[in-house]
Amino acid sequence: MNIVIPLFPRFTALDAIGPYEVLSRLPGAKVTFAAVEPGLIRDATGMLQVEAPVAIADVSSADLLCVPGGPGRRRADARLVDWIRAIHPTTTMTTSVCTGSLLLAAAGILVGLPATSHWFELESLADHGAIPTKARIVFAGKVATAAGVSAGIDLALALAARFSGDDVARAIQLAIEYDPEPPFDAGSVDKAPTAIVELARSTIARRIAAGAPL
Repeated sequence: MNIVIPLFPRFTALDAIGPYEVLSRLPGAKVTFAAVEPGLIRDATGMLQVEAPVAIADVSSADLLCVPGGPGRRRADARLVDWIRAIHPTTTMTTSVCTGSLLLAAAGILVGLPATSHWFELESLADHGAIPTKARIVFAGKVATAAGVSAGIDLALALAARFSGDDVARAIQLAIEYDPEPPFDAGSVDKAPTAIVELARSTIARRIAAGAPL
């Protein structure tokens, strides 16, 4: 199975690495990190670099495309969006994590489809003809989108089940010991107290204005 994860400057690390940890364990999986310009790609913090050894121009098809998000997507190279648009017809599944859905939307892939994203950017999907959907994972035919950052692990496990069956997905979940017990029940705007939502909202707005990750 050919799995492609495109990277771009200032991507969100967990958006890419979370799904990678799951999907790389699928039987017969080959995961390729690709970028407009191959080489070391810095994440949104600037402190982590991930190597993308392959140019997207040299990738003409994929069984599974998984597009991460991050603040860099606002200034993503137009060649990346064009490539996403071109490779989509070749995929079995086209997917995104967090604001990666806005790259799918910019490529015209989400027109008329329900989709999700990070809660702070969810309504922006409508600007591209998508139907913003408040859910952790949204499947719409061969397109799947995941909500913010950590939801990429859930998406990848759901994809693992689709491609290789529930037992394989469960075994991968056990192998990575994905059994979350968060210390706080504040992981969504529906659960967090209003004061915490407003604190997060104002903090995110300041970080975006400063060019920092969500």
